[in-house]
Amino acid sequence: MTSFRAWVIDQVDGKQQVSLKELQEEALPSGDVTVRVAYSGLNYKDGLAVTGKGKIARSYPMVPGIDFAGEVVASESPAYQVGDQVVLTGWGVGERHWGGFSELARVKAEWLLPQPAGLSQHQAMAIGTAGLTAMLCVMALERAGVKPGGRPVVVTGAGGGVGSTAVALLAKLGYHVVASTGRAEVHEYLSRLGAAEIIDRATLSEATPRALESERWGGAVDTIGGTTLAALLPAMAYGSSVAACGLVGGMNFSTTVAPFILRGVNLLGIDSVYCPNPLRQEAWRRLATDLRPEVLEAITQTGRLDQIPALAEAIVKGQIRGRVVIDLKR
Repeated sequence: MTSFRAWVIDQVDGKQQVSLKELQEEALPSGDVTVRVAYSGLNYKDGLAVTGKGKIARSYPMVPGIDFAGEVVASESPAYQVGDQVVLTGWGVGERHWGGFSELARVKAEWLLPQPAGLSQHQAMAIGTAGLTAMLCVMALERAGVKPGGRPVVVTGAGGGVGSTAVALLAKLGYHVVASTGRAEVHEYLSRLGAAEIIDRATLSEATPRALESERWGGAVDTIGGTTLAALLPAMAYGSSVAACGLVGGMNFSTTVAPFILRGVNLLGIDSVYCPNPLRQEAWRRLATDLRPEVLEAITQTGRLDQIPALAEAIVKGQIRGRVVIDLKR
């Protein structure tokens, strides 16, 4: 019987407990493919799950970790064979189904994708859910007609995983990128990623009392939500678009219909959890070509399985720059 280590969230007397446990393979949930996990990513949602500061786990016990990369060690599906290299992001893993903060994972075959060509397993998780979300935002802006050479495109929460990747992608594609952040210590980092301008997040922290402001933004990637999204909309240019993918600033926002009916602004909702596989595959293909390896290295730090609680606290407090990859082989 194969044993493995995993972080397990339990609820005892109404309170969450998180512990690193050694489990037997028979403890794994149902699924037709078993994967030896090599790397996982630490995302904001994972931070909420581990710290208990957000209702992420939908049942107990739960292994957190919403993405992972690894090697198939057993398969009942014709789609995957033992030895195949695979990646997984989303599909409720780490929320409704045991996730990637575990040396072994058992999942449904349809949740997996073959490891993208041109990327190592470590690089795939340096991209992870955050990078996939950023690429989906960029692709949505492109489909909506936002092109390089126009008005600036602003990225909110630019120091985080989604924001950092979005800045790098947009800059590589030729957009004039304005990075919004509240952390002065990441200004140089964002400039190296390609940000042409950096603004303080305080300028977008309060919604304007006016229905419309001067047209400033040709596009936006908003990772924050709440009042930040409300502050962006009145300053969007005619026919521009906002790709909204985050809720760090809150689930709710208050605005008027003016940007939509007087300027034709598009609000594009971005979901990476249940995104159809054909779109995922195209996003991963783009990521492998549009995200330079040296940029990926610059936005990534690597941690161990036993460091997850401390890293989870840091990411929830906004103290993490870019991406964290968890190396489960260490």
